[in-house]
Amino acid sequence: MPKPLNIVLLSYHNQNGGAGIACGRLAEALKKAGHQINYLVQEKTGNDESIALNNSPVKKAMRWLRFILERLAYLPFEKNKAVRFLFNPGKFGQDLSQHPLIQQADIIHLHWVNFGMLSIQNIKQLLDTGKPIYWTLHDMWAFTGGCHHSGECLNFQNSCGNCQEFIKNPSTNDLSHQLWLKKFKAFQASNLHIITCSDWLKERAMSSSILKNQPIQSIPNVIDTEQFKPSDKGKAKKTLGLDPSKKHILFVAMRVNAPKKGFSYLEKALQGLDKTTTELIVVGNAQDLPELHLKAHVLGHISSPEKMILIYQAADVFVTPSLEENLPNTIMEAMACGTPCVGFKIGGIPEMIDHAVNGYVAEYQSSEDLAKGLSWTLENAPEQAARQKAESSYAEAIIAAKHVNFYAHVG
Repeated sequence: MPKPLNIVLLSYHNQNGGAGIACGRLAEALKKAGHQINYLVQEKTGNDESIALNNSPVKKAMRWLRFILERLAYLPFEKNKAVRFLFNPGKFGQDLSQHPLIQQADIIHLHWVNFGMLSIQNIKQLLDTGKPIYWTLHDMWAFTGGCHHSGECLNFQNSCGNCQEFIKNPSTNDLSHQLWLKKFKAFQASNLHIITCSDWLKERAMSSSILKNQPIQSIPNVIDTEQFKPSDKGKAKKTLGLDPSKKHILFVAMRVNAPKKGFSYLEKALQGLDKTTTELIVVGNAQDLPELHLKAHVLGHISSPEKMILIYQAADVFVTPSLEENLPNTIMEAMACGTPCVGFKIGGIPEMIDHAVNGYVAEYQSSEDLAKGLSWTLENAPEQAARQKAESSYAEAIIAAKHVNFYAHVG
């Protein structure tokens, strides 16, 4: 048996947001595989084994100050309020290179570290330790001039600049180019190794001017298939106060009205379904939910994993009409619970949903095809295929082994 590794994982959050949840699940999977895990987070909630870096009043105040300074650094260049949190300069953070756990580690593994946790310079300080640095990318920030998702823009393949989407006065030497230059200089290190959660993101990273010469491996996120598992669907519906005789479509989003979540496309798609036999379940902040063709059960924000699992088990299909995605945790959670999924052909979604096998991949931004996909999935109910996908692709032992193999290959 290979020698257990001492691994330090770094993440902004431990239980909030897709990247934080994914990192926490990986920490648990690696621990179960026999490795020594320390998990450092900028902001901690709950009672897991993660270690809060800012656990005193003074440190919490500094954490908040770094977050504010990061926003203020971007404010003079901000194109409009809509993009305020979609672009991070990476100018403010904390030097963790001398932290005792970092000094003792065999492997340093970064996840999502923006919002004043680590600056570009702080990441370089970790690289300068000479220790193997692995970085799981949950978006494109590591190889762009500051944006988390570039959409159709391919400037990251060159040197950014002329940023039309995020910069108020784009030019060849605008903020995006200046930040690209800082990253290009900081991230050209032989001990930097990149992990992407999807093949789609891997292809983008490999085509980027900043990371194209680094080792890049695509490894999906992990899920505990013993926790997320199927149960009696009718019983789950009754427990939630739903009608067991009806079919239920599940939609989940922190903010339902966030434009990139694509709810407007789902709203149109629902008009093509039978409202006498089909109902909608909405999880998340839905204060401005419009009047819909189907009866909607708005459950609000769900913080309990047990309650969320029950909701997945009750649903007949999970739908994600998102317009930007990498590898959504919600799809693997639904599939692990035996719930087939429908989503647009975007990002890593086509890698997760095998079209017309365990769900349906709809043409991008087509409400008509989304409706067709919902109808197909409700009619065919490929529940077993959905569960098999989760077990074969995202189970803890499988994903932990893939990480350890990559650590050993280039560590």
